[in-house]
Amino acid sequence: MNVEKVISKNWGNPDSFTLKAYQKSGGYQGLKKALELAPADVLAEVKKSNLRGRGGAGFPTGLKWSFVPKDNPKPKYLAINADESEPGTFKDRYIMEDDPHMMLEGIAIACWALGAHQCYVYIRGEFKHGAERVNAAIAEAYAAGIFGKKVMGKDFPLEVYLVRGAGAYICGEETALLESLEGKKGWPRLKPPFPAVVGLFGSPTVVNNVETVASLPSIFEKGAEWYAKLGTEKSGGTHLVCLSGSVNRPGVYELSMHTTLRELIESDQYGQGLPAGRKVKAVIPGGSSAPVLTADDLDTAIEFEALKGKMTMAGSGGVIVMDDSTCLVRSLWRVARFYAEESCGQCTPCREGTPWQTRLLRKIEEGRGEPGDIDILLGVAHAIAPFPPIGLGNTICALGDAAALPTHSFVHKFREEFEAHITEHRCPYGDSPWGHFGGWA
Repeated sequence: MNVEKVISKNWGNPDSFTLKAYQKSGGYQGLKKALELAPADVLAEVKKSNLRGRGGAGFPTGLKWSFVPKDNPKPKYLAINADESEPGTFKDRYIMEDDPHMMLEGIAIACWALGAHQCYVYIRGEFKHGAERVNAAIAEAYAAGIFGKKVMGKDFPLEVYLVRGAGAYICGEETALLESLEGKKGWPRLKPPFPAVVGLFGSPTVVNNVETVASLPSIFEKGAEWYAKLGTEKSGGTHLVCLSGSVNRPGVYELSMHTTLRELIESDQYGQGLPAGRKVKAVIPGGSSAPVLTADDLDTAIEFEALKGKMTMAGSGGVIVMDDSTCLVRSLWRVARFYAEESCGQCTPCREGTPWQTRLLRKIEEGRGEPGDIDILLGVAHAIAPFPPIGLGNTICALGDAAALPTHSFVHKFREEFEAHITEHRCPYGDSPWGHFGGWA
């Protein structure tokens, strides 16, 4: 399937990360057109485009912007969530390393629409190369008069800052990110009030994902209707998907919203199938927090509404393929341990429940499980976040959901494998290649 490239169109071009190369490919023309419109008209175009957030929740971007109160006398801020830490997700890194000016142009468009004169790009601490590329691009934008006292000659000052995090997964949650930007411990805030009303430094703030703002230049260069038609009725444009696991050609691919999991995994254009003799057993469609799917679900489109219909989510675009040699108890144990380690400890269900899940899964994987352990495991997951529905957990932020949803889905869809570990008093797939964890894990 031929897909019109929106985000990755410049990847692979010589010096694609420089201002000169970006402008040569038509860069900053979208900003030029946006600046000719009133901020309210820019917002209307974003709504018309059906752009949805690419960071996980898939919330309509224009609607999110519209929540910022127009009569609030406090300054308005834009914060870019570049703290890409979801296991299985690595798309934003490529934008920042290969085409940072696309993100910066999107930032300028968003700030003009919001009336925000300051933007903070919060980047994951481990992204040293990406941080260097973004910093260099910001310096180029200032030197070219794109940022600074005037935006491309418009009487609109804009300051953009890059802030490096310290590698905490919890700071990918928007309010924890704001806390960290303020120099505090990265603990999620109670909501309401929401960041659009009380955000950074107590002022109205919009938090957007890297890929989300990187989509804006093309929307204004080619039109909102053009962008909307690239997608589905409720989801405009294309999207980046990170393919990993048991496939012959892992990588980051820009896909149509109509692309199915089967096409992504098996097509010569993308994943090129599984290793010889292997077949799909399970697929995580949107990063490790997304409920798992079975091989029977491969004809589902990798799109927000289609995956919602399967009781899972597109999330942050991390598609992880597991073949029939994979031990799913061991896989869930590994996922559960990640969330137990990354819990900030603020909420009791998450603080106590995530390590409890991990201990139970280790016990089952090592052949020490008892008949009641599976139901206890589900009970612990239910106490953290009931399923269904998605997104109504018992914790302040969604990390509790992220920890509980995989447990619910793995056990419900592959319970016989968990039971086999208990009845056989061993892992049917052999010893773990990465060994046993120490301590509570």
